[in-house]
Amino acid sequence: MITRRTLLKAGGCALVAYAGAPRFLLRAAHAAEASGKVLVAIFQRGAVDGLSMVMPYGDSGYAGVRPSIGLQPPRRGESERATDLDGFFAFHPALAPLVPLWESRALAVVHACGSPDTTRSHFDAQDYMESGTPGVKSTTDGWLARAVAARPAKSTPFRAVAIAPALPRTLQGDVGAISMQSLDRFDVRTGDDGTARQGFESLYEQGVRDLLHGTGRETFDAVKMLRSARASRIAPAHGAEYPRVPLGEALRQIAQLIKADVGLEVAFADMQGWDTHVGQGAERGQLALRLRDFGAALAAFAQDLGDKMSDVVVLTMSEFGRTVAENGNRGTDHGHATAMLVLGGGVRGGRVYGRWPGLGHHQLFEGRDLAVTTDFRTLFSEIATRHLGVPATPIFPGFRSSAPPLGLLA
Repeated sequence: MITRRTLLKAGGCALVAYAGAPRFLLRAAHAAEASGKVLVAIFQRGAVDGLSMVMPYGDSGYAGVRPSIGLQPPRRGESERATDLDGFFAFHPALAPLVPLWESRALAVVHACGSPDTTRSHFDAQDYMESGTPGVKSTTDGWLARAVAARPAKSTPFRAVAIAPALPRTLQGDVGAISMQSLDRFDVRTGDDGTARQGFESLYEQGVRDLLHGTGRETFDAVKMLRSARASRIAPAHGAEYPRVPLGEALRQIAQLIKADVGLEVAFADMQGWDTHVGQGAERGQLALRLRDFGAALAAFAQDLGDKMSDVVVLTMSEFGRTVAENGNRGTDHGHATAMLVLGGGVRGGRVYGRWPGLGHHQLFEGRDLAVTTDFRTLFSEIATRHLGVPATPIFPGFRSSAPPLGLLA
């Protein structure tokens, strides 16, 4: 016997959450609109070490300050070492699955990228990056929500989706964004007489109404639309194999939504575990394991979508980087700039973008960190305007960049 408490515990609380009133949710399931451009944002929470993810082996200041966690420079024929990108930068060896994307010019790197705010607080830095207003805590919505709001409205509840237990800061706003943990949980099996489904509808509608103050009916309409599209039953294509980790599962489900043509415009996922204060490791170790799963998930996503990647851009981000020098625990502490990746259709890949500030002591931010030379808003706004076709002004209020465009997208 399914009780309302059991249902909510199993999925009601975690499946769907809303940011603001869902003004455009359907009262009945409609046929999905033709798919268009999609932006997939991935947050590496905890501050990834961009100097290991994309190693600047050509900078003479790198090796001396990382005696135990520094990567060995690339050497032809040795797969255990970093993979050379352009004679100066190299991928961590755990990112080997991304090398074919780099070689096909579908993947680009933006290095020395980050926030102009100098906080070393994870909470504040993530908040500023997700709101798109560094140093301003009073912003009520997120930059991805503002990007969706600036586009023409579609008659679908799936414009903005996060695969997460709660709606992320960046999608909070009056756009009806959805947060879900699993597409499978929407697919409730029923008998031939439909009685089980009717019972589910009744329980779900009542429970969500209690939680979301009257939005249960609209929420259930979204459930019906997704169930009608059978998104959860779409298998990975082209031999893609996602790693069985949370990010792999999230990207697999985002790919299902894209292939189901439910009108997705913006998707969000995150990956935890990048706060490597102790025992970071070099070619092997804690960080290498995280990068292995990260690279495998991104590569599987691109392989799964195949030609559909021409309409998709994947943007990775992290709240800040880590110190240039390793600490006494063979790890790294909170830093400043880091590296971000851009993958997908129209990306002018095979290049590392951004001005390299150097790792000499006099070149470091506060004498310890990689300096920021590309404001993250320069990168994010370029992708939003060039890929999604929205003006940057309402997305990043008050931001006026004096730097030239990166030229990332064709």
